Amino acid sequence: MQTARDIFSYRQYWAKRFGTAPFLPMSRAEMDELGWDSCDIILVTGDAYVDLPSFGMAIIGRVLEAQGFRVGIIAQPDWKSAEPFKALGRPNLFFGISAGNMDSMVNRYTADRRIRSDDAYTPGGAAGRRPDRSVIVYAQRAREAYGDVPIIIGGIEASLRRIAHYDYWSDKVRRSILLDAKADLLVYGNAERQVVEIAHRLAAKEPIVNITDVRGTAFVRPALPEGWSEIDSTHLDTPGALNPPVNPYASEEEMRTPPLPGPLPGGERGSPFNVVQLHKRPPKLDREKTVIRLPDFEAVSKDSILYAHASRVMHLETNPGNARALVQRHGDRDVWLNPPPLPLTTKEMDDVYELPYQRLPHPAYGEDKIPAYEMIRFSIAIQRGCFGGCTFCSITEHEGRIIQNRSEDSVIREIETIRDTVPGFTGVISDLGGPTANMYRIACKSREIESACRLPSCVYPDICQNLNTDHSPLVRLYRRARELPGIKKVLIGSGVRYDLAIQSPAYVKELVQHHVGGYLKIAPEHSREGPLSKMMKPGMGAYYKFKELFDKYSKEVGKEQYLIPYFIAAHPGTTDEDMLELALWLKQNGFRADQVQAFLPSPMATATAMYHSGKNPLRKVTRASDPVYIPKGLKQRRLHKAFLRYHDANNWPMLRAALRRMHRMDLIGSGKHQLIPTYQPAGTGLVHEGHRGGKRFATQHTGLPRFTPKKSKSSRAGQRPHKTLHPGSPTGSGKRR
Repeated sequence: MQTARDIFSYRQYWAKRFGTAPFLPMSRAEMDELGWDSCDIILVTGDAYVDLPSFGMAIIGRVLEAQGFRVGIIAQPDWKSAEPFKALGRPNLFFGISAGNMDSMVNRYTADRRIRSDDAYTPGGAAGRRPDRSVIVYAQRAREAYGDVPIIIGGIEASLRRIAHYDYWSDKVRRSILLDAKADLLVYGNAERQVVEIAHRLAAKEPIVNITDVRGTAFVRPALPEGWSEIDSTHLDTPGALNPPVNPYASEEEMRTPPLPGPLPGGERGSPFNVVQLHKRPPKLDREKTVIRLPDFEAVSKDSILYAHASRVMHLETNPGNARALVQRHGDRDVWLNPPPLPLTTKEMDDVYELPYQRLPHPAYGEDKIPAYEMIRFSIAIQRGCFGGCTFCSITEHEGRIIQNRSEDSVIREIETIRDTVPGFTGVISDLGGPTANMYRIACKSREIESACRLPSCVYPDICQNLNTDHSPLVRLYRRARELPGIKKVLIGSGVRYDLAIQSPAYVKELVQHHVGGYLKIAPEHSREGPLSKMMKPGMGAYYKFKELFDKYSKEVGKEQYLIPYFIAAHPGTTDEDMLELALWLKQNGFRADQVQAFLPSPMATATAMYHSGKNPLRKVTRASDPVYIPKGLKQRRLHKAFLRYHDANNWPMLRAALRRMHRMDLIGSGKHQLIPTYQPAGTGLVHEGHRGGKRFATQHTGLPRFTPKKSKSSRAGQRPHKTLHPGSPTGSGKRR
């Protein structure tokens, strides 16, 4: 794989003389205390400002500060006018705009399009502090405030909406967010590498319109530049050579004899039919100067199967070792996506996470609690990225599939910093993890193979033979962390990839005997092959192997511990029969779900393309390719959730009706083998799963300068759907990343 310049090797900007800010300023008064007359860069975020490396804007802000720039923060501004965007004055270089740690639509609405009652990234957990489609709204207001200042958008919302994408909440394909936000550049992924280079080039007076060669960025251009080659992938089928049909009456000797080259009736030569070459293998092209043209926005917005094809092509171009640029026409302009950024090195990761974070919310919030901070303030990220490739998850599209690791020493230093400086620390580290708990220092055995690979997962359908599954570096880190003075317990809160963990029983033993606080969460997601094949998740065999090790090592140390398996309802490929079998599995194994999660089609995920098109982008997409069953209607989605909560009497009338329809009346009764009883307790059955009452679905922002709420016909408000399962217990608690 190519190499990139160390992000901390640039010559620092002249403003480094002002030193390091205790907190990045959120007001003019703070700027005055620092001696600043202006900010070089202003970051706008939909989250409250917490100076902790688990919050994206804190990382970007501190990384830019380390380059010598003066960085200000505008957190959760009132979007009804441009005035709050003038609070810190005109930035000298650019506005950097993000919706925050979550997509703003996922943050506000449930999978049933109900309004969430809280926002974990807001003081007091208050809902409604950010607009829908925050990146677009904030960019509009920043442009109104200072029309000549470059606007760069990024974060998860921009990253996952960088090309034409299906939007679940409006049930249509929307164009690239770059165009709707009218931004100058879009940075996707974690973006430290891109943002640092862009900031230094703008500081050197380079016009932003000239910055078109930075990996991990998207921008608009009118047409293909000179010297580039284009691969046209705007069609579903690329026809090849046509073979003559076989004559069913020919003898064996005739079948073995090649056709004669002489003239035949009608002028053809060598065959009674024309052999037409409709496609030729393209000449070998310079990958660095080759772009793949996706179907244009107008086409994918009208043709869902073409959309699935475009999704497949895009996902094939996500490996930074071999990805080519992508281009997609929107009207009379091209949205151009450069290849993904190169992963950060271990040294760069260490430097990023050891910047002078205060590890606290900004003092402006006073005594107000920020729920997300309270939950993760004692957790530590040891890695980034995920090579699991789960189709419902967007981690790979955002962070990449190549694991970026911190050094063991760096992680230990952060634990010591938390121990010595963070108020309220009781000696318990809540998590050492990342997107997945046990991918630390796991990678392909060959850099050459890794750079050339185009597979979407390293662990599905089986663990790749080229993947190094050695967990010993992680075991050493766990042991060293728990032996530190003042550390009572190191818990693992990130989800464990159990099919990977069983390759290292020593890891499972260390995990189970020292790092589980009674419950450990893992995610089988389903028990049936149909849904699992569309999720790219392993079968239940791996789950049973892990459970066997889990129970064995728990028993060795005399601990009563439980696995908490998570499941998804209504995922593409899931039938009513699949959910019934899962409900029976849950009952047989003594699990009762407190709250359950229905599949939420997030932008750009492969499963979202399945949901929208009814096709499977994991294989070549054609109009004749096999359809994927999609549980789409609200009634059916609620039924699938009700199967997961089979024990809730409110769901029994719905489940009885479904079982009768499925000719499974044998499952209605009070026997151990039966799912639900025939009787109905008084006062139950009137409110079914998914019906909570409350606010109607409404959008906060219409794209107009004034705040004008807009109602739409949809379902009512409900609770945030965490998937929580406790063995043999009707209720429980827990969080899912």
